[in-house]
Amino acid sequence: MLKVVPDELKNPEIGTSMVVVGSGMTFEVDHCGDGDELALCLHGFPEHSFSWRHQLPMLAKQGFTAWAPNLRGYGNTTRPAKLKDYALDKLVEDVAQLIIASEKKKVTLIGHDWGGIIAWEFAITDRLPLERLIICNGPHMRAYVDTLGWSQLLKSWYVFYFQIPWLPEYLAGLQGARAIGDMIKKTNKNGAAFPPEVIEVYRRNASQSGALKAMINFYRAYRFGWWERERQWRDNLHGPITTSTLLIWGDGDKFLDKAIATNTNSYVKDLQIRFIKGASHWVQQERPDEVNQLIEEFVTQTMRTAND
Repeated sequence: MLKVVPDELKNPEIGTSMVVVGSGMTFEVDHCGDGDELALCLHGFPEHSFSWRHQLPMLAKQGFTAWAPNLRGYGNTTRPAKLKDYALDKLVEDVAQLIIASEKKKVTLIGHDWGGIIAWEFAITDRLPLERLIICNGPHMRAYVDTLGWSQLLKSWYVFYFQIPWLPEYLAGLQGARAIGDMIKKTNKNGAAFPPEVIEVYRRNASQSGALKAMINFYRAYRFGWWERERQWRDNLHGPITTSTLLIWGDGDKFLDKAIATNTNSYVKDLQIRFIKGASHWVQQERPDEVNQLIEEFVTQTMRTAND
């Protein structure tokens, strides 16, 4: 297995294991803590489980067993070959299988970017019960559609570009996936949080054979099941999410309009939105102390409410 994260960057509190789930997929999972409740953290594009390195120890101290898997196609997780293997329903089922493999009865689901999209869909479809849902700069896709004017279309140009076969991964993979590292460097708001050795983790992760194709296939495969999801919304088969939800949003996001966050109120019954002024899309890595404090406060509050 390729070691994407060098030993000198590893937090000694965080271990890594390979977890085989019921579907036959094998996930590379960073883990911390051994509490009775699972906190499952889902990363985004073009990241890695490493993106949760600041949150896993905090969650363990809060009493969780904290897991951050590499999503299918990332890191040393199984990398399926077919485009349909990256459809949203498959990604949601991966979450369910990881929860089942953890043998935990109570689950807090946390997602960023694509991990947020998957987490939202998991809650919408009510695949398995959740204690709470926490999203960092990840769009609820109905709120995204509501906001889809010229501003968001311009920010989403790469989504359309990614529909082109083979070319995006070829170009992004040149010079050892240098473009991936450059993109993160250019779009964050705190260079000190992304020194060269951290950027190198993401570049190295994306430069693995077949990795970029798999990562971009998340965008290509979103169309599978689209019409059925649209029909369900049109027929009002989805009520608002009832799980207590915290949405953390860096308002300096170059990829997602702030209005997506505010529009999410329409789709979640018990929602708290917390904006972090000036933070970029990479909010939990860029401003970890503030994100961690918001998560701690939300967990404490919802636990207290559940016990009342």
